[in-house]
Amino acid sequence: MSLVQCVMMLICVGISLYFGEVIMPFVIGVLAYAGVGGVLFGLGRDLKDQRVGRREGMLTVTSTWLLLSLLSTIPMMLSGATPRFVDAFLECISGFTTTGATVFSRVEHLPHGILFMRSLMQWQGGIGIVVFTVALVPMFGGGASQIFNAETTGITHERFLPRIADVAQRLCIVYVVETLVLIVLLVLGPMGLFDAVCHSLSCVSTGGYSTRDAGIAAYDSVYIEYVLSLFMYIGALNLTLIYFAFAGSPLKLLRDEEFRWFNIFIGATVIVTAIWLYSQGFYQDLEEAIRKSLFQVISLGSSTGFLTADITEWRPFFWMLGLQIMFINGCAGSTSGGLKVARFVLLMKNLYTEFKKQIYPHLFTPVKLNGKQLSISTVHQVLAFCVVYLMLIFAGSLLFMLDGNGFISSLSIACSAASNSGPGIGEYMSTIGPAGDFSKYLMAFLMLTGRLEVFTVLGILTPHFWKR
Repeated sequence: MSLVQCVMMLICVGISLYFGEVIMPFVIGVLAYAGVGGVLFGLGRDLKDQRVGRREGMLTVTSTWLLLSLLSTIPMMLSGATPRFVDAFLECISGFTTTGATVFSRVEHLPHGILFMRSLMQWQGGIGIVVFTVALVPMFGGGASQIFNAETTGITHERFLPRIADVAQRLCIVYVVETLVLIVLLVLGPMGLFDAVCHSLSCVSTGGYSTRDAGIAAYDSVYIEYVLSLFMYIGALNLTLIYFAFAGSPLKLLRDEEFRWFNIFIGATVIVTAIWLYSQGFYQDLEEAIRKSLFQVISLGSSTGFLTADITEWRPFFWMLGLQIMFINGCAGSTSGGLKVARFVLLMKNLYTEFKKQIYPHLFTPVKLNGKQLSISTVHQVLAFCVVYLMLIFAGSLLFMLDGNGFISSLSIACSAASNSGPGIGEYMSTIGPAGDFSKYLMAFLMLTGRLEVFTVLGILTPHFWKR
């Protein structure tokens, strides 16, 4: 995996050469990746026992995210972008987890190689470093499915190929096509090629890093807002179902229950927000109110984090709406973070079933999704996930407040980090640079835990994980 990352770092070297910038930080980064990758490859090459269980998959995924984030701090620090390790580490792990929260208050002064690396980290993190690697280097044998499942835990949809490497390859193809199409569309607007490439990498991955200090608002373009809104929306959809739609089976997507509920959820929030903004006089033009509502709601609901307005000024009514959509986020099997709509729908259906049982105690009412009955163990797993996810956000909020942060800022940044959404409400809306070191390491933990669907990271911290 580190060897694959060498190729990505070499691309950054090429970008730096093109713009006449110093390449040594990236060259050292390439050497570091190659050295670590070579050592790990040498250690694992002669292993005869290649059986990989669920615990090994969980450990592999978590250590991969941590290792790549740690190694990526090398060019970040050597380039002078940020001399402090905690800032460089948080920026890198925010990139790989597609959170998009940044320690920089200004980014236009950064070298082009660093700007591209930030977007590239998000693009890789969107499809999943492990899935990406399994697609390119299918050397894991039977353990590939364990690694894939550890990175994509939760309610699963219909798989379209028996081999996990083939699954990953098809998903990567769709992912690349989406990126290339968006690059072309952005270049047709007021963006230059470099900015278009960086923003496409960040948008398709629902990451949110920008090359401009003011973000997307710097372009002041209606065209750009609508194009990015569309692709942030696509990024929040199940990638497997998008493949089916491209492959000639769009009904699989249209008939998906989670897809329908996601559209209702986002559509209703956009309408309510637009009415609120227009009625409160934030925007005098109805189209502008709808457009700003559409962009911000989809951005938060897909965990992308691009902003074209100061949502802190939209008052507590929208703050609560924003926290709700950040909490739930996009569809299962998408690049977005959060609880996922499928889990939320299952939670509501199970709650409705419990109400019916209060009246009819002996009534058998199974919970169904897409017309298929879900097992009791699946329902219990989702309920457990929801409880742990809530506890993670509330515990994070308390620890942020313990470090001296305000109530609104603590709650929003905890929800933002755990759901990989990026922006917060209040002082951390545009940058997390002013936060203390303890808060930054806590954010990094929440980002990693949220990106790997909670159980993968927290499970490693339990004593039972290490017992034989």
